[in-house]
Amino acid sequence: MATGILSSARSLNGSTAVSAALLVIAAAGLVVLVALTLTRVVLFRPAVVADLRDPARAFGFFTIVAGLDVVAVRLDTAGHTAAALSIPCWLVLTYGLPSMLFLRWRNTSVSESVDGSWLLWVVGTQSVSVVSSMAAATRNSAGLAAVAVALWGIGVVPHTILTVLIIWRLLTVRSIPETFTATYWILLGATAISVLAGDRILQLPATLPIVRANAAVVSGTSSLLWAFGTWWIPFLVIFGVWRYLIRRVPVRYETALWSIVFPLGMYSTASTTFGHTAGLAFMVTTGRSAVWIASLAWVATVAIACRAATTGR
Repeated sequence: MATGILSSARSLNGSTAVSAALLVIAAAGLVVLVALTLTRVVLFRPAVVADLRDPARAFGFFTIVAGLDVVAVRLDTAGHTAAALSIPCWLVLTYGLPSMLFLRWRNTSVSESVDGSWLLWVVGTQSVSVVSSMAAATRNSAGLAAVAVALWGIGVVPHTILTVLIIWRLLTVRSIPETFTATYWILLGATAISVLAGDRILQLPATLPIVRANAAVVSGTSSLLWAFGTWWIPFLVIFGVWRYLIRRVPVRYETALWSIVFPLGMYSTASTTFGHTAGLAFMVTTGRSAVWIASLAWVATVAIACRAATTGR
């Protein structure tokens, strides 16, 4: 997800060679992750089922959907048609995971486990909307355009609900360094991909009935979401300063660090594309600046991962 969207962001900013290299890394990484995931499902099924039933881990499975879609969209922009394999996964997860949380026998509220990772549900949904818009544009299909708009709306509503729950938890639960992980950056990623999905809808032919009926709503809501995501960034910086500088938590490699890279890359991509579509030059400038920050975050995360692999720290 992180490498794929950074490849898209660098492509938008003219870094063709870097973008191509990142696409190769993302595609290779996707193949490896799919193989490892299938192996885990076959050989360690009880552990997978336990994760699916754990509200603190379950929504992480939506990274499968988003990862497939991010690479598919980047391959499409490079002129390579990629199948939307994520749609069956999204259908199973979007109904299966919440149903298990709704119906599970429990003595405590699952709201105690709410954090930024829950917004991966939104990220996965909006990634399918982007792929649907991509297919609708290729085929000039009114049906696929309607699906894209519907999925965009389905993503926006849970985004609002989950954001309220996350902020409520931040205000009501005792603050400790362990709870302020990089997963809170996913709120920015979910917001940015909602903007990108909105932009893809606005780029569809205006003659399509669903686009004509919803263009104003999609455009206005995307502008508000972009503003909210931008407003959230200073809080994320404050959380990091508090965790690592004030509370002196050591910087160690963890997969959650990629939760910083992906939102920054998505924010850059969404700002650049929506800025062009809406004619807002300041958004384009913001996107072009953010791509360098996202690139530095990617390099830093790779460096930390390499250090962990060689030293164990």
